[in-house]
Amino acid sequence: MSTHLGTALALAARGVPVLPLRAGKVPFGNCRSCRGNACGGRPNMKVPGPCGCPRVCHAWAAATTDPAVLTGRPWAPVWAQTQAVAYHPGGVGRTVVDLDNAQAVEWARETLPATRTVPTTRGEHWIYRGTMRSVNAVRPDVDIKSSMSYARWLGPGTGTMTELPDVVRALAVKELSTARPAPHAILVSARARVGDCPHRMPAYLDRGIAMAEQRITAATTAVHATVYRTFLAVLSTHGRCGCLTDTHAARLFTAAQSKGESARHCADAWSNALTALGM
Repeated sequence: MSTHLGTALALAARGVPVLPLRAGKVPFGNCRSCRGNACGGRPNMKVPGPCGCPRVCHAWAAATTDPAVLTGRPWAPVWAQTQAVAYHPGGVGRTVVDLDNAQAVEWARETLPATRTVPTTRGEHWIYRGTMRSVNAVRPDVDIKSSMSYARWLGPGTGTMTELPDVVRALAVKELSTARPAPHAILVSARARVGDCPHRMPAYLDRGIAMAEQRITAATTAVHATVYRTFLAVLSTHGRCGCLTDTHAARLFTAAQSKGESARHCADAWSNALTALGM
């Protein structure tokens, strides 16, 4: 048994949903059965819970506590290629504040309530009891990993875990207001001013997001470029009237991560598209 599989089984026995990561600390790519969300599972964000596919292709949504899944096919061959074990913090009622360097750690020590800490390669994970929306780049070199996200397992850490404080929740609110300004702060087209905004019709907006998801998951080459161009197209069409929500953005980010993109690249691509459009 590999060391990583042993770690995963031990965590699963404690009720922690886990998944393997390949080189680059990213999940394994989409399997053929689920490519383009053919399985109808979690990546399209239309149904609750994890994808029903037993494969390891859907990042955080593939995280499991079932030892039969972890040791059986088609997961079994994956462990030989695994570089790290990750877990779904939100799935076990936790939030991880990922501090990526010494400056971020110093900021946390001055700003956040003390809690359990885990050393990382470049910084620390601060772990709180409670869940919230996962957000990247809430401030320089600080990410929040909780619901619909994964974090590397780097050991149990030290210190007493405390309840998720409002100051951490407020970081997500601040990021949202910075990344997507309120509708009154954005120029809208003359057509959008007349009557109800057409994007507020669920079918219209959902169809656009679904097409964008499909464009990303169908990419076989130039995934980085495809993700950026898709984000740009979505924001160009739907971004100026204020109808896009966190849920829509999360669907696009999940589609990109199912193709092996990192959470940080998704956040950067979204931010770059906003800048390119003057938003």
